[in-house]
Amino acid sequence: MVQPQEDDISVEASSLPPVPIQEISEDRTLTETVLFPTPKLFLKIPKPEIRQSLRALTYESVFAAVLYSIIGGALLSNFLLELGAGPVEIGLLAAIPQMVNLLQPLGAYLVNRSTSFRWYFMCIFVPSRLLWLILLPAIWLVTSSRITGYQVVQLTLAILLVANIIEAFGRAPWLGWSAVLVPQRLRGRYFGFRNSILGLTNLVGVPLLGLAVSAWPGGTLQGYGTVLVLGIILGLISVGCQFWMTDINPQLLKVGDSDTSHPQTKGIDFSFLKDASFLKFVLYLSIWCFAVNISAPFFNLYMLDNLDIDISVVTIYHGLGTGANMLMLLLWGKLADRIGNRPLLLLVGVLVAVTPLLWLLVGNNQISFWILLPLLHILAGGTWAAIDLCTNNLMMGISPLRYQSSYFAIAGAIAGITGAMGITIGGFLATLPGAAGLLGLFVISGLLRMVALVPLVFVQEQRSIPLGQLMRFLLPIKQSTDLIKVE
Repeated sequence: MVQPQEDDISVEASSLPPVPIQEISEDRTLTETVLFPTPKLFLKIPKPEIRQSLRALTYESVFAAVLYSIIGGALLSNFLLELGAGPVEIGLLAAIPQMVNLLQPLGAYLVNRSTSFRWYFMCIFVPSRLLWLILLPAIWLVTSSRITGYQVVQLTLAILLVANIIEAFGRAPWLGWSAVLVPQRLRGRYFGFRNSILGLTNLVGVPLLGLAVSAWPGGTLQGYGTVLVLGIILGLISVGCQFWMTDINPQLLKVGDSDTSHPQTKGIDFSFLKDASFLKFVLYLSIWCFAVNISAPFFNLYMLDNLDIDISVVTIYHGLGTGANMLMLLLWGKLADRIGNRPLLLLVGVLVAVTPLLWLLVGNNQISFWILLPLLHILAGGTWAAIDLCTNNLMMGISPLRYQSSYFAIAGAIAGITGAMGITIGGFLATLPGAAGLLGLFVISGLLRMVALVPLVFVQEQRSIPLGQLMRFLLPIKQSTDLIKVE
């Protein structure tokens, strides 16, 4: 394969719009995505188009983040609790997005039959986001006592299920499109920068939305309906941002990393079964998702129900976490580009594993409200910034270009089913009188997270430093010039 040209380029967080990509002399990274799969195929994305695409991708993510913060997380959990939902419904709220990930391989198959990433995603995201309009008349009916709250809970879960089924067909292809548009050596810094912008959006937006819902004159239910309208509008605007992203024909990627002597796959490809490194990564991901989701949906429930904390205060806690997430992302992105994603996942993974155990110190007292809970959310936000960033980048790095959509889909499907299993088992254990309730789940989750890190030790990643050199890199000791090696 012919080596693509390199130029001086960097991502800086000097301002929000647009994504500033400036040339500097001390760091050389890819400025073009060039695919030379065969003499018959030549796909080149010029540097100006990459810059425009990265700006549009950032805007798209910001607008979509507001919508997803409204139709998920603490705001939606509080909405269902106000309607009379219990642990089972809260568990389903978290389990549904995980279970539908089983459909991701079908999405990879469908996108490989299409000729445009852009129009494929238009058909995915527009109907899935317009579906939430159905909830608006239901909110009006329940506030006027014409239907029961439990009926609205069922309707909300049904909308969530259908919307996530539709979006499941686009999750793996979306990563595939992003992997083509973002140059490989720029991914750590770009996604670190973009995610920090998302953190800033959540830091400002989520607490304001929570306060609006809590202080709405017509009550919290009407307040949620109002912010839902805002979220749907911004969600549609985010879809429009895709028109400024360079469109790619998925058919060109099917031979992007292969030789013409190999026949092209007509359906879903299963070559990942021969990829030992990818299988080890999937094993890590499956155990990790199970361990995380066995407790993840119940932290908000523990604060809202067990500790009886107001939704506005909970959103402030989450705002602190997103603020820490935003501040740490730039650091994690640069560090991941230097030492690799796998070492950083192992290092930060230990901290993420310990975090659920620290919830045992939280109680219904002022010290917990003013000190422990804010610190726990700050710790979680800062560490999860590295987990989210490096997991996606590692998956992009170990997936062959030709099979990227299929690899992403398989990983997403397995992570989805194991995550759903974790949520289901967690909801069951939380109801057992002898299982120590939610605090028992937090202990189990922390221990299983430590177990999940073991397979990650054996995953091979190009350009990551050996684990034996990790501490030497982190400590202020004179570094050797050949620090980054290919394992």
